[in-house]
Amino acid sequence: MMAPHIDPVALQLGPLAIHWYGLMYVFAFASAWKLVQIQLKERKLWGKVVAPEAYENLFTWLILGVILGGRLGYVLFYNPSYYASHPIEIFYVWNGGMSFHGGFIGPVMTGWWYCRKSKLPFITMLDLFATVAPLGLAFGRMGNFINGELWGRVVTNPENVPWAMIFPGAGDLPRHPSQLYELGLEGLLLFALLWLTRKKDWVAGTRISIFIMGYALARIFCENFREPDAHIGFLFGGITMGMLLSSAMFVTGLITLLWLRKKT
Repeated sequence: MMAPHIDPVALQLGPLAIHWYGLMYVFAFASAWKLVQIQLKERKLWGKVVAPEAYENLFTWLILGVILGGRLGYVLFYNPSYYASHPIEIFYVWNGGMSFHGGFIGPVMTGWWYCRKSKLPFITMLDLFATVAPLGLAFGRMGNFINGELWGRVVTNPENVPWAMIFPGAGDLPRHPSQLYELGLEGLLLFALLWLTRKKDWVAGTRISIFIMGYALARIFCENFREPDAHIGFLFGGITMGMLLSSAMFVTGLITLLWLRKKT
């Protein structure tokens, strides 16, 4: 079947075009703002350990870290030669092209800097944001699906995959809707796991470790159905750039979790 055609422009106001991809980031940030605030209140940290003004400032730095880190991560990890020749397009974020791995490193760095500066509990805040981050990923993958980008590999036996889709710009063969696979696994499923266990009394740092490992496993699995970037292809064998970066994430999360277990 054909992939649904959704105009990537959600709203046109004269020369100003509001894209669905950008709106997905707005939805992601808005949901994170509210859900982290709920957790702070549940833990009785709101207004005592974390003042509203400090929370607002921290959130601003995290948004900056997500956008800059995600974009620079994509530029450096996935297409450095192209952007070296077209540097102005680095700023064309509405066309897509964000790396989760860069979008993870960026806010961790800016969050660490602000928490240290403002004497906020960095690891605790990291855990709270990690709990709701998968929901933001789900919004991001929906943006990829609407843009008709990051489609899956060709389905050789369409009768066994009746949900396979033909994506405009990807040829006439049915493909896995890998954006939706990632939306479900690294997004909704991982969010449900972390949100429903948010009141468990785990040592600080456990949730961010579970998030890192859970995302890495989901991404590695989904990479088996996702078409590698045309300008990169497979690095070696059947390994893609996404698999390689996610494997490093998994090892980092596992080492951190084992260290916390040994420590406690």
